[in-house]
Amino acid sequence: MKVTFVMASGFALTGGDRIIALYANKLKQRGHDVFVVSRPLGKPSFREQLRSLRKGKGWINVQKSKSHFDELDVPHKLIDRFRPVQDIDLPNADVVIATWWETAHWVANLSRTKGAKAYFVQHHEVFDYVQKEQAQASYLLPMHKIAVSQWLIDIMDSHYGDRDVSFVPNSIDTTLFNAQPRSKQAGPTIGMMYSKAPWKGCDVSLKAFEIAAQRIPNLQLVALSSHALVDHLPLPPNTEFCFQPPQQTLKDIYARCDAWLFGSRSEGFGLPILEAMACRTPVIGTPAGAAPELLADGAGILVNMDDPEAMANAIERIYQMSDAEWQQMSNRAYRQASSYTLEDATDRFEAALYRAIEKQKSSSL
Repeated sequence: MKVTFVMASGFALTGGDRIIALYANKLKQRGHDVFVVSRPLGKPSFREQLRSLRKGKGWINVQKSKSHFDELDVPHKLIDRFRPVQDIDLPNADVVIATWWETAHWVANLSRTKGAKAYFVQHHEVFDYVQKEQAQASYLLPMHKIAVSQWLIDIMDSHYGDRDVSFVPNSIDTTLFNAQPRSKQAGPTIGMMYSKAPWKGCDVSLKAFEIAAQRIPNLQLVALSSHALVDHLPLPPNTEFCFQPPQQTLKDIYARCDAWLFGSRSEGFGLPILEAMACRTPVIGTPAGAAPELLADGAGILVNMDDPEAMANAIERIYQMSDAEWQQMSNRAYRQASSYTLEDATDRFEAALYRAIEKQKSSSL
């Protein structure tokens, strides 16, 4: 099978890009002919450069960023400039996959020779900072959808009337994310993802840590991020800030924590939950994305959305656990994360692509 992935914003270290890279690599390993294409990031306009200079932030340099494709033997390329992907940019294929609402519109306009059209839905991308009507319209386009969580499956049905959606929950590379059984840390330590996106709830996690730190002596924070700090989300003193660490060290960062905070207000899946759990770190999370399913059966603690006090109470609860109690939760988290493998997920993803091809053939009869 010839498979093309169409991406929108270069190649980076985001969770969504990680999942696309994983599937592209696994499909190639299974003998499929895989190609990934994206437009480059847009260059700042002269006005934006002047605005940055006036604010004292200096000239904006656009540099090639690290990405999840860097170490993979998967053909991938950026097109010539910041514009929609078109027929001329792509090889003929059996299936072509949109990966973001803008790319769904691009893929819908491609000729049939570029492949049956699929839409890999990793979030309901109707955000305040995008063209909402166009984003919503993307889910009504005639292409087979592949969704990563039950929440998204329900949204595709209730909002857009599409019941023929392939459910492919995310999995992770357990050679990258794993840890040996361990005890609680000698010094109480909490981890979190640092993100400036409001829907990621970084402010909630930081407030929860601030409250908990008033109750727990010497509580430490580890913050992991793929982008630099921003002024409106300062970190507490003595925070260990891990900025774009080597991928091979991520498991050690997760494994240095007694609990991982997931404060999202909205999420398609919530990949850090799975990554932390695979490293035997229990997660304190809001009911966004796949968190309700992943944190069931004592694998973590679910707290209310936008409730830093409840999250702080959960941090204190884990702090007060005996080592045996904590290890029990840690082991449950690990079992949950390892119960559904990357091979399982790739089987489902592969089947979803064949379903897209089958639907195109049926529509042409």
